[in-house]
Amino acid sequence: VQLQASGGGMVQAGGSLRLSCAASRRTVGNNAMAWFRQAPGKEREFVAAISWNGGRIDYADSVKGRFTISRDNAKSTVSLQLSSLKPEDTALYYCAAALRSWATADSTQYRYWGQGTQVTVSS
Repeated sequence: VQLQASGGGMVQAGGSLRLSCAASRRTVGNNAMAWFRQAPGKEREFVAAISWNGGRIDYADSVKGRFTISRDNAKSTVSLQLSSLKPEDTALYYCAAALRSWATADSTQYRYWGQGTQVTVSS
């Protein structure tokens, strides 16, 4: 499975972006999908995850109420709507697909990773 993330860019604090991740095959419809991010000099951290059918969604506390994850299994895509962005949201954002169906924040459960898309938020 190949994942292609897109939609990153530069915005001012308070702005919005929408990230998208396209999978190379439709069978990811059975897989949990997630977004992680990594800022310079920091470890990769969990952002949001969604179960195969959208039945369970988890968010990191730092993004709750500001970010929204969604998926379209017919199109094999997962999206992340970023709103009320803060400078501390600046990072390289990665999408990932798990071998399991239910959402988890555990990065070790994700088998496939995209190349990342850069989000930069200026103050």
